[in-house]
Amino acid sequence: MTKPILLSTPHMGDRELELIKEAFDTNWIAPVGPHVNAFEQEFCQETGAGYAAAVSSGTAALHLALRLVGVQSGDEVFCSTLTFIATANPIAYLGAKPVFIDSDRTSWNMNPDLLQEALENRARFGRLPKAVVLVHLYGQSADIDPILKACNQYDVPLIEDAAEALGATYKKRSPGTFGRIGIYSFNGNKIITTSGGGMLVSDDPQLVAKARFLATQARDSSPHYQHSEIGYNYRLSNVLAGIGRGQLHLLSERVAARRRNFKIYQQVLGNLPGIEFMPEAIFGCATRWLTCLTIDPATFGADREQVRIALAAQQIETRPVWKPLHLQPVFAECEYIGDTVAKDLFTHGLCLPSGSNLTDEDLEQVISEILAIHHNSSKSPTSMSLFNR
Repeated sequence: MTKPILLSTPHMGDRELELIKEAFDTNWIAPVGPHVNAFEQEFCQETGAGYAAAVSSGTAALHLALRLVGVQSGDEVFCSTLTFIATANPIAYLGAKPVFIDSDRTSWNMNPDLLQEALENRARFGRLPKAVVLVHLYGQSADIDPILKACNQYDVPLIEDAAEALGATYKKRSPGTFGRIGIYSFNGNKIITTSGGGMLVSDDPQLVAKARFLATQARDSSPHYQHSEIGYNYRLSNVLAGIGRGQLHLLSERVAARRRNFKIYQQVLGNLPGIEFMPEAIFGCATRWLTCLTIDPATFGADREQVRIALAAQQIETRPVWKPLHLQPVFAECEYIGDTVAKDLFTHGLCLPSGSNLTDEDLEQVISEILAIHHNSSKSPTSMSLFNR
């Protein structure tokens, strides 16, 4: 039976098991402990963040971030539309209303011009949003400077959703460290994983201290269990933090492996008619967490969905680019600002297997199948060297 080639699987090293054993040997199993503290400190050293709080998921981190900047029921929050639904769900948790903003074609991330225009319009009528949630998509930073400038101009807090962008850079700094608060995810499919987990970062120590307080059921300083606010069970366990520490040590290697995957795909498939890879913006270095491309069926010979289904028949997992949130049934009544960039990227976009543990044989099989699809659709020759790099 042919081994399936999956989209993005966990890639574990040796150090993680040592740190898990240490947690067991010392009986630090609960969601506090030395690995949690060390993981937060080492994460700050890696990203340049001022302070960090390790939590149970990226979604939990974003929920806390929105609450920390004061989002309440009835407020509006501007949000990237081309992203996973976890970006917007916490807005709904708080009873607030997301307003979705289209992408630009340079980075596939939030269009800074549309944000500036939207803030100007809202300010004219005294209806500024409570926050802006900016996503750094598929391992590539958005163009942060003009977005942060617009937010600062109108005193609207910027929250960066860098769940997919750990290890990327924007002008030699880590996305997630520019706004009021940044969040990251360590889900099983991310560049590094704790199986499930996340991190909230900020240069404001009081915000991070408040995040820790809320994430531990908002327990007051008292010898008994006393609570003056509603809190959450959001802290990361010491065992999972040990995994995170081992993974963080390998971050640069994991990024290099994924960028290599992208380079191989691009070199072989980039000249096929109708294939266009997600561009790398000039202002930073993308991790290529997922290798993404768009397919023009008129010139390639098959559309995105035909390619996806044909690859699935060969046990190769691919996935459409995120369906924009303004097109999701659950957010159908929400306002949308923009044109059709995000919709077009979804219609034509496909994510290829991208894990840092893919073998050359895996990559060759994916490429061979895509070449065969094109050949069978267009009857064009496929005599290309798969690893001419």
